[in-house]
Amino acid sequence: MAFAVARTRDEAQLYLELHPCPDCASVDAPWEQALVEIDGELASSYAAICPGCDAEREYLFGLPARETPVRGWPTFGGPEPSELLDAGQWLEVADTAASEVPADPAEAGKVLAVAQAAVVEVIKFVPSGTDAVPEDEFWTPQGQAVRDAEPGRFRLDRLLIARDTYDALARDLGAR
Repeated sequence: MAFAVARTRDEAQLYLELHPCPDCASVDAPWEQALVEIDGELASSYAAICPGCDAEREYLFGLPARETPVRGWPTFGGPEPSELLDAGQWLEVADTAASEVPADPAEAGKVLAVAQAAVVEVIKFVPSGTDAVPEDEFWTPQGQAVRDAEPGRFRLDRLLIARDTYDALARDLGAR
């Protein structure tokens, strides 16, 4: 049984935040992480009791083939594209972060760092020598809806501009 790989703790935590409790829609949960063996395969388990409705929740993630070096915050993954979130979901994360930039410069820099890192994750879906994210890199209804709303945003040139803009703004605020 193969599990989608969580390349880093930051990526796993983001995935958990994006998947509220199916019973009460709460996103708050005291997740406990453990290494488990399922059918002879090692996996990372994130388990919690939902504080909203007491439902037991668990997500299992595959382990990366090699450790992803953590450089700064956030670190969502290495050079390979995500298996947990598709390209559209990553751009939605960037959009959400960028739309919620607080007035406090220190906090604003952190939020912009998330937006920039999420755009970097979208760029990883663009194959070398091409100029856009291929359609098969949108495998969730949420990701497909983001792409369908404005497909031009997934062109490499536009993604690079967004990445550099968020990075410059975060640097200006001292987050990098």
